[in-house]
Amino acid sequence: MFSIAYKEGRGYNGIVIVEICESNLLQTIEAEHLFESEYPEVSVLVSDCLSFCGLCRLKPYALVNGRRIKGTDIDECLANIRTAIEEELSIYQ
Repeated sequence: MFSIAYKEGRGYNGIVIVEICESNLLQTIEAEHLFESEYPEVSVLVSDCLSFCGLCRLKPYALVNGRRIKGTDIDECLANIRTAIEEELSIYQ
């Protein structure tokens, strides 16, 4: 899995990777374009499966630099993802 390769020592070098399962509720709002347009430092990867079996159908979630970020609904999840992105970016500013 992509996120595992980058976990050691925060090896992201100022880039934030957001991973979304293609079966996740976040795919209904085109989250890929949303985050990449808001944050130039963000790269969104849509995967067939992120190996959190069943979670993608129950709650919206994404991995932000390997951390699982979720919400009870899409709006809360988006807010939580934005917070996680900003926390990651603050390390490099």
